[in-house]
Amino acid sequence: MRTHMRRVVILGGVLLLIYIAVNMIESLRAEKSAAGVMDQQVVRDKLDRIERTIDKLAKLIEVHDEKTSNDKHFPKVTKEKQKVVVPKLYPDSHLFKTWGSDLSEEEQKEAEALYQIYGYNVYLSNQIPLDRKLPDTRDSRCLAKDYPKDLPTASVVLIYINEALSIIKRAIRSIITHTPKHLLKEIILVDDCSTYDDLGKPLQDYIDQIHNEIPGLIKKVQHERQMGLSQSRISGWEHATADVVVILDAHIEATEGWAEPLLARIKADRTVVVSPVFDKVHFDDLHVQKYEPASQGFDWQLWCMYETFSPEWYKLADPSQPGKSPSVMGIFAADRGFLGEIGGLDGGMTVYGGENVELGIRVWLCGGSVEVVPCSKIAHIERAHKPYAPDLSAAMRRNALRVAEIWLDDYKKNVYLAWSVPLKDHGIDIGDISERKELRERLKCKPFKWYLDNVYKSLNTRIWDNILGYGGLQNALFKDFCVDQGPVPGNIPILYVCHFQLPQLCYYNADGEIIIGGIKSHKYNNNRCLVDPGSGSTPNLVDCQQAKQNKFHMHWDFKQGQAIRNKSSNRCLEIAQEKGSNYELIIQECSGQKWTITNPMATF
Repeated sequence: MRTHMRRVVILGGVLLLIYIAVNMIESLRAEKSAAGVMDQQVVRDKLDRIERTIDKLAKLIEVHDEKTSNDKHFPKVTKEKQKVVVPKLYPDSHLFKTWGSDLSEEEQKEAEALYQIYGYNVYLSNQIPLDRKLPDTRDSRCLAKDYPKDLPTASVVLIYINEALSIIKRAIRSIITHTPKHLLKEIILVDDCSTYDDLGKPLQDYIDQIHNEIPGLIKKVQHERQMGLSQSRISGWEHATADVVVILDAHIEATEGWAEPLLARIKADRTVVVSPVFDKVHFDDLHVQKYEPASQGFDWQLWCMYETFSPEWYKLADPSQPGKSPSVMGIFAADRGFLGEIGGLDGGMTVYGGENVELGIRVWLCGGSVEVVPCSKIAHIERAHKPYAPDLSAAMRRNALRVAEIWLDDYKKNVYLAWSVPLKDHGIDIGDISERKELRERLKCKPFKWYLDNVYKSLNTRIWDNILGYGGLQNALFKDFCVDQGPVPGNIPILYVCHFQLPQLCYYNADGEIIIGGIKSHKYNNNRCLVDPGSGSTPNLVDCQQAKQNKFHMHWDFKQGQAIRNKSSNRCLEIAQEKGSNYELIIQECSGQKWTITNPMATF
């Protein structure tokens, strides 16, 4: 209470001094006005008194500020706005790892909800311009290229299901902005039975707006049921009318000069199927990251992957030049007539996966070629997750087996081994393949060995030829658990509940090696082999080439339903119970434990 009263007295004094000073000034003005000309000394004396009064006032205010600045009842007021720190509502969400620190709680909730639905940042997409300026990531030599004026026309197909409206709008706008008008014949939207309301009338309203600028530019194809990516591409191709059909995802942005390099290559050779280079649009903040040109390959499960170009391409020392590619990753351009001549797209492929690899293999075997064109850039959003299809492996496996049976000849076995599927009686329906086999005969396509020898030399075939058994490796004492590669990185295999996915794929070959964690598909990659360390009881996983060079104990005797015995140490891979109830893998003197592998070969 006393402190409070003291502050009241000080503030009162300050106000009194201000009042006195003001009155002195007013008095001086009155005297000057009445007398006309005053004695100069009188004026100076009164001005000095005013100055001393103001000094006292300033000191009192300064002292008062110092005393009250740390007082919780009278905090010092500054002109700086206090920064409000909003707590992160979703600290584990990948969306907010590097983005969104300035969002309110309500904005965070909206952004996270949209992210879970779409797998990318729709909240941000809805705020940025549809015609935003993207960085030009092309090589400088691309800018100097001169393309023919009479290039073929293009039908651009955008495939989507439940895509964000602003993303589709931006894709459409970017294509219109960055494609010469005389080359862009139409944009075909293929909706694979979307269920979101904003892809109905709101999208149609935007299409109508575009038609006010360019009448009839956009066609919309609506599937009455979900048919999958493969069938959607077929629908787009069937509705195209231009010289060239360009198949794109809807979550892309076309960049400046993207179309001319693709169309020029097809004009020069109508049998070449071409792909642009995809720059990565980050799912969280939608910034664009430059990707270097690369070949588009696949492994023996027929999953897509990037590869280096051939040594001949690098010898050119010109990254603006097209490079040969074993396959395409789903975004490509092709002469519409040539695509029809070689069978279009395989209508027997379902949902997702493998259809792009099938096309690449068929093009090469049946008279065409595949190239990546570095001077053509497409910015492509890489989703954090695919909410509409969280597990695509079943569809991918089915499609991969279909491709293997039609096109891979004796090498189809490698696809079965990679997927850990029995060579016979696997029970997977791959659809009717008779029409596609007739197509292959009619086109007089080359054998798959030609493709391995001339197009995709890095695919490994030797290591797959001597497999005796593959799949999950289980001990008879504990059949619910399988041998697993364990944490990665790491070199100690473990027992884990059987799920028969990649970490548990084991292979026993005629060399006596046990490969754990799947076999790598390419010659430049190494596998990991089971090794008896020679001392101690813990088994190891070691790079197979390194194990050979160092003469580790890596060779085993194993027959289905019998022990797994190391040929050098004469010890066995077994299981033992820990102090609790858990079991672990150990190397010890053989006690007669028996092992089985899911898919033994006839000779095993």
